[in-house]
Amino acid sequence: MALDPSKRPPLKPGETKEPVYFPEERDGWHGYIEWEKYPEKKAEAARILSKYQFELPPEFQLVPLPNTNPVLEGSRFKQYHEVMGPTLKNVPAESWETVLEEKAKDMIHVLQFPYNGEPPRERLAENEITSNEDFFVRNHGGIPRIDADKFVLEIGGLVNNPRTFTLKELQDESVFPRQSNIVTIQCSGTRRIEQIHEYPGDGDELINAPWGEGAIGNARWTGVSLKKVIKACGGLKDGAKHLEFVGAETYFKKGQVYNYAVSVPWRKVQRNEVLLAWEMNGKPLPKIHGYPLRTVVFGYIGARSCKWLYRINALKAPSEGPVQKKEYLYFNPQIGKHNSTYSSGFSIQDMPVSSAIMTPKDKAVIVHDGKIRIRGWAYSGGGHFPERIDVSGDGGSIWYEVPQENCTTKYFYGWRLWWIDLPVDAEGWLEIVARCWDDALNTQPTYVRSAWNWDLHVTSSCHRIKVYSVNKTRPKTARRLAELEKHGRGLEPISLPLPFEQEPDDEYEAETARLRGRDPLE
Repeated sequence: MALDPSKRPPLKPGETKEPVYFPEERDGWHGYIEWEKYPEKKAEAARILSKYQFELPPEFQLVPLPNTNPVLEGSRFKQYHEVMGPTLKNVPAESWETVLEEKAKDMIHVLQFPYNGEPPRERLAENEITSNEDFFVRNHGGIPRIDADKFVLEIGGLVNNPRTFTLKELQDESVFPRQSNIVTIQCSGTRRIEQIHEYPGDGDELINAPWGEGAIGNARWTGVSLKKVIKACGGLKDGAKHLEFVGAETYFKKGQVYNYAVSVPWRKVQRNEVLLAWEMNGKPLPKIHGYPLRTVVFGYIGARSCKWLYRINALKAPSEGPVQKKEYLYFNPQIGKHNSTYSSGFSIQDMPVSSAIMTPKDKAVIVHDGKIRIRGWAYSGGGHFPERIDVSGDGGSIWYEVPQENCTTKYFYGWRLWWIDLPVDAEGWLEIVARCWDDALNTQPTYVRSAWNWDLHVTSSCHRIKVYSVNKTRPKTARRLAELEKHGRGLEPISLPLPFEQEPDDEYEAETARLRGRDPLE
């Protein structure tokens, strides 16, 4: 929202300018306001938002990212909630309490509010099943707190028999057989930092948070297939082609207020690839992951796996919600701030084949004996699965296949973790590259530029890191390492000069004589 000197000054923490009250909609539902059913309520919220000037998005692409955790704060989103009155003003603080309660202590907080966070990269590559505490979080609003005993799911729109279901009714196995699947969920922003570093794009920190390689996770989800729930509603009416999911959080975009809404085609539901899940890795859904009910859409962009699900609408066309219609769009490389329109990008659904090197880290100094252990993940959505992973130690000229025994279990809808002891003889700066092939022989674009797009989505190019190789099997290198150890020093930071002379004078003279001097003889 552009600054306007004629409007009121920015809000200060805890400050409101007029009495505002949007009541909570349901008993046992905290932090939830129903917007979609009440156009007049949405209009009043827009009127209130128009009275204030809010903080502009921070610059985080053309300048170095803050060396803080949280990396970005989300001040303007906190201010949006502040002006909505007592129902929502405490939601940012309450959501942060939930983060600290449910997530690992060393999570990387990419955006404090709405919360976006990923786990430390080295730990993500350790376990085939990602723990609930380490599973990444990509939220678009605050975290509602819903009493499962007071929960109801509404099914409406173009269904033959609109119905509501309690959680207990959905969990009644005599009516709805339970379904459990290993499914990877990946944010389309995974590895976005690579696009940002090369060519900055849209700078909305909520939509385009600077994700690393950890915005992906693999879990066992348990619930009921949406196909069976639709069948219990008598099926769909003629012309129904899409299922819309509505989540209980409040979502702000360009001065308007919404409930989160996305949709998937009916054909996806028909394949039993849309799960209404209440369990994650054998436990009730954490609050931060959508308790008490969410969708899990197999192989699709994570944004379609709606959290805090409370309504499903059968529609003739995709959802008109801004997340579906105006976001998660993929533009060609010549589309940008100068010419972008919502209709000029296509909607991201299936996730493409991708992979990432999780260890070592970029710019790491690696002392080795001719091999460097590389670990990572590989994934392909849209009903495909990782078949082969290749790793190169020279920027992509010579490739080594990761042995199948070094890869985790193959699942239709899940990732594979992998490792390889990569042969490395050369020393100095090397570029290590990983790529995945899926079962349809899809593989990754070669360079980041090949996949760059204005909204910075789907960094699916071959993953590249640079490491400084130190091969201790070479006599000179072994000698230098011993000298450093004698001085109580290591190699890092690699840019720090040596604390001693590189070579004694007598050795320099003897070696120079052996090499017949530096000048020509004649």
